[in-house]
Amino acid sequence: MTKHLLIAFLASSILAGCQSFTQKPTDIAEVDAENEDIGAPEADTEQLGFIDTVDPVLPAEDIENDTEEPTEPVVAIPQPPKDLWDRIRDGYQLNLDIDKPRLKSQIRWYSTHPSYLTRVSKRGERYLYYIVDELEKAGMPLEIALLPIVESGFDPFGYSHGRASGPWQFIPSTGHIYGLEQTWWLDGRRDIKLSTQAAIAYLQRLHKMFDGDWLHALASYNSGEGTVMRAIRRNKKAGKPTDFWSLDLPTETRAYVPKLLALAKIMKNPEAYDYQTHFIANRPYFEEVNIGGQLDLAQAAEMAEISIDEIYLLNPAFNQWATSPDGPHKLLIPVNKSKTFRTKLASISDNERVTWTRYTVRAGD
Repeated sequence: MTKHLLIAFLASSILAGCQSFTQKPTDIAEVDAENEDIGAPEADTEQLGFIDTVDPVLPAEDIENDTEEPTEPVVAIPQPPKDLWDRIRDGYQLNLDIDKPRLKSQIRWYSTHPSYLTRVSKRGERYLYYIVDELEKAGMPLEIALLPIVESGFDPFGYSHGRASGPWQFIPSTGHIYGLEQTWWLDGRRDIKLSTQAAIAYLQRLHKMFDGDWLHALASYNSGEGTVMRAIRRNKKAGKPTDFWSLDLPTETRAYVPKLLALAKIMKNPEAYDYQTHFIANRPYFEEVNIGGQLDLAQAAEMAEISIDEIYLLNPAFNQWATSPDGPHKLLIPVNKSKTFRTKLASISDNERVTWTRYTVRAGD
């Protein structure tokens, strides 16, 4: 009985083992499926999790277009003209489209004297950049930069029969009104900077006085506002036009305004008049240097390594051999010499700033 039971137990165990063996692939498959859910090792799982949160990968050009901010269109910055005459032409404001006999007469004279135009242009080369700069700041027509040609031919030492002096030809009384000091040591009417500022202030006042009419203002600059106002009143009373060309003005004034307009027309289109303008660089010619006290002008010229004539042409206000002991203590020096001048000025002592030579006057001197 026991033998049969043992055989039965063994048979039952064998059958159970066979059944367990046949189920093993299913268990393995289930474990493999669980492993697939678990995925890669921990580090790889974090990486996969990061990738899952970003946008799909785009082609390189799409990434650039997607990430770069839109760029502004490139705008070319206009460069300033190299020739100062071009800058002056760009700042014209007056009406030059005028057909008047007086204007034609002045154009004819200037266009047949090209050497004169070149000569005054070379004289004005020292001053024109500063004048143009100041006129631009004031918003004024740049044709007015040519007015010193009419007034003085750009001669800073010009002196008229009416006692007018300097490049802008101020008479003593008007000079005093606009702060141009006149002493034994100096005459501010000849100072390039001060006289230019005074001329601009005076012309602006006249322009406002005549309700924005530049030709009336220019005529008044020549003959006085009272003269022009009386001429306007006479024409109004007679029922006549009151524009500049219709006014009964002094002969000099009747030619004065056409001279300026004629110069402006020729310089605007010199080729039309068979003329070539003298090139003037569109950059500062001089620099103002603080000298700190009285200084011998001949010594200043030596320190700046320029001629005494150049010192006086840039600083024509000084009447004597030295700057005024009471000031202003400044000199205009060519830009390319200002560094040299400053260096040498700093190296001299106070008692070397003013020098002179004693001379006993003899019979026959």
